[in-house]
Amino acid sequence: MSSSPGRRVGRFAGRLVQDLVELVARIVGGVVTFSERWLTEGKHARYGLAVARIGLGLTAVGLLASNFGTRLYAFGSGSAWNGEAADPISDFPEIWLFSLFHRIALHDVAFTVAYLLLGVLAVAFTVGWRTRIVLPVFFVGWVSFIEMNDSLGDQGDNMYRMVLLYLLFADPAMRWSVDARRRARPVDPSRGWLARKWAGEPLLPSWLTSTTHNLVLVAITCHVCFVYASGALFKAGGTPWQQGYAIYNPLQTDRFGTWPELSDLLTAWTPAVTIMSWSSIILQMCFPLLLLARFTRIIGLFGITAFHVGIAVLMGLPWFSLTMIAIDSIFIRDVTWLSLRDHLRRSWREAAATPPEPSPDAPTEPSTEPVGERPGEREPAVGRSASRV
Repeated sequence: MSSSPGRRVGRFAGRLVQDLVELVARIVGGVVTFSERWLTEGKHARYGLAVARIGLGLTAVGLLASNFGTRLYAFGSGSAWNGEAADPISDFPEIWLFSLFHRIALHDVAFTVAYLLLGVLAVAFTVGWRTRIVLPVFFVGWVSFIEMNDSLGDQGDNMYRMVLLYLLFADPAMRWSVDARRRARPVDPSRGWLARKWAGEPLLPSWLTSTTHNLVLVAITCHVCFVYASGALFKAGGTPWQQGYAIYNPLQTDRFGTWPELSDLLTAWTPAVTIMSWSSIILQMCFPLLLLARFTRIIGLFGITAFHVGIAVLMGLPWFSLTMIAIDSIFIRDVTWLSLRDHLRRSWREAAATPPEPSPDAPTEPSTEPVGERPGEREPAVGRSASRV
């Protein structure tokens, strides 16, 4: 006897629910397995983080070097007129760990010595020398220094500070660094424990360091996407951006219009101003989605790099732009960085190679004699002329 339609529908619905639960369980299990492997089986973006380390280090070196002549006026005793020596705007000088530069700001000699030491730390961080020791000290010193004068700061300082904090839990010196060269050398197992660790032997298990390293990549990616997307939404809510003339205003000011002739050239045509204003919003808003595929990621990275280069050149904010470009370098695959490295090495070898010198026995000019004719058998030139006459 056939079952009733109600029972059949019930069994059918129950089977659908069971299949749906199994499908969701398989998807969740696959995601968990992939995430576990991705986090623990190896460190990703090793070359990208190395480039980020080098870029951030060069940013610090460049900022300190370019401001060395005006260091006392911009950050030291000459800046006491802004009142931050007595009542700092930032909260960091109130924190003991980040109060060094604030406490010595009015002492020129001590400030200069600390300034130079910070520059040395920046160079060591750039080349990746003893990064595990240098980076925490550099982080504390940099935050203490950069928060001294709030009127000279920009949003790049915030990103710089946050990314330095993230890098404390990653391994940015795994490639293209002095540390990487030291770790590549074999360690004598007969040496003491401390000597082996100082020579480059791992201190923590690989699964733990890989997990923290890869979680740093996730944190930086989320942070960058939040910054770009929120910046685009904030721009879209403003009247200058909605009407398409937002980039005109800063380029026509004395503070940001560092190249007046170039600013006038770029803002002379109204449609170009509108295109640049709106395209920056679209690019920042779509940047997280552009990272999902290789082709769109290339477009997004080229676009955002051009965006930052424009800010550096047109608005006189090179250190902000270099900071963001350095951070964005983690989105470029390691295979791309390796291809670029190999291309540069090949080009350098070809440029350094000297062309071979010609042999002294080799003829300097090609022979004009007919093939198969001997020199003694050729007719004299006079005879040939006489026969024609």
